[in-house]
Amino acid sequence: MLTDELKAKLLTWSQQFDEVIWMDSNKYPQLHSSYSAILAVDAFTLIKTDFHKAFEKLNEYQGNTKDWLFGYLTYDLKNDVEQLSSENYDGLEFTDLYFFQPKKIFVFTEDSVELHYLNLVADEWQQDLTDIQDLSVEDEALSEEEAIKISLRTSKDAYFRKLDRILKHIERGDIYEANFCQEFYSENVIIDPVKTYQQLNRLSHPPFATFLKLNQHFALSASPERYLKKNGNTVVSQPIKGTARRHADAREDEDQKTRLRADPKERSENIMITDLVRNDLSRFAKKGSVTVEELCVIYTFKQVHQMISTISCKVDDKISAAEIIKNTFPMGSMTGAPKISAMKIIESAEDTKRGLYSGAIGYFTPNGDFDFNVVIRSILYNAAKKYVSFSVGGAITAKSIPENEYEECLLKAKAMRQVLERQNEYLEHD
Repeated sequence: MLTDELKAKLLTWSQQFDEVIWMDSNKYPQLHSSYSAILAVDAFTLIKTDFHKAFEKLNEYQGNTKDWLFGYLTYDLKNDVEQLSSENYDGLEFTDLYFFQPKKIFVFTEDSVELHYLNLVADEWQQDLTDIQDLSVEDEALSEEEAIKISLRTSKDAYFRKLDRILKHIERGDIYEANFCQEFYSENVIIDPVKTYQQLNRLSHPPFATFLKLNQHFALSASPERYLKKNGNTVVSQPIKGTARRHADAREDEDQKTRLRADPKERSENIMITDLVRNDLSRFAKKGSVTVEELCVIYTFKQVHQMISTISCKVDDKISAAEIIKNTFPMGSMTGAPKISAMKIIESAEDTKRGLYSGAIGYFTPNGDFDFNVVIRSILYNAAKKYVSFSVGGAITAKSIPENEYEECLLKAKAMRQVLERQNEYLEHD
């Protein structure tokens, strides 16, 4: 059984390798779940590239490898999909696309574990299991002495000025909705990625939690959102649009859910992105197969309530996994509508290159199935540069109230900020 102690042991054991991806569902009940958790370590082969012909290179790599592949897609692969560019400041310097073929994989279901080892390391599995079981791990809290001072890349006044420009675009009819983001960061800092991830996951317990280590680059993600999944001939997307604060009082908490469910602004956000996803899926779906399985359903997490829709379709066997992803990338929940116009406007408004934030982390199976999250509610870290960052954003529509949008950003930033600033009095209560 996959206990918290075993999870800690697996993550600790994995740190001897340069390439690590750990994905944990935290046993969260949601449509289309497959595995409880997956750990992939130690690259046998890999692909690392900028955006230029990135999806073509990924398609070729996957076709030649025909094996499990783990990695990420940054938001800036938009520049491969459309005639766009990314000119904003980049303190993290994640390469645009990175996937590796692991030597060792652990796949956990509710009551079992499968080990997938390449032949060259197949005789190591028993020793690995022994080493993992023999590890001694302690649940160490992050000390207040390790607290990090967080800075804002965009000042509050500048945020309101930029948001006003976006609202003017909406008034003119250039766009209906735009996802506008801002960065929180700290320079010249050293963090413990494993302990930081564990604290973040403890705070949020999301269904798409991820720890990624690729040499000196780390992603510590408490994402609640699935970007895209393919299982056989079925493709599923589950965009989030709509957020409400949790309350300690049970009655007030239920009232928050009711208000979120009925809020016309939040519903319009979600429905617009649902329509955008339906349009994206229709580019490759079998005729008449695009279906909205859930519309504006409220899901509850430890920090927030979220409004989620589930859209699915059927696809032909001849369509490659990379082609499916390219036709839907970047995800509509992090761009806006119409997508291309929204991406141009938010590129001009934002101060930071998004990079891995609002991209996706996930895996391909040997038969071409895949599952990817949306990289939100995530701490990103370049250990070589000693630069740590997290970004948050929200959907701007004609009904947006600037003060409310700013407060929503602060709410979404809460868990990451608490962990990095070592606000232990909050960590104990949430």
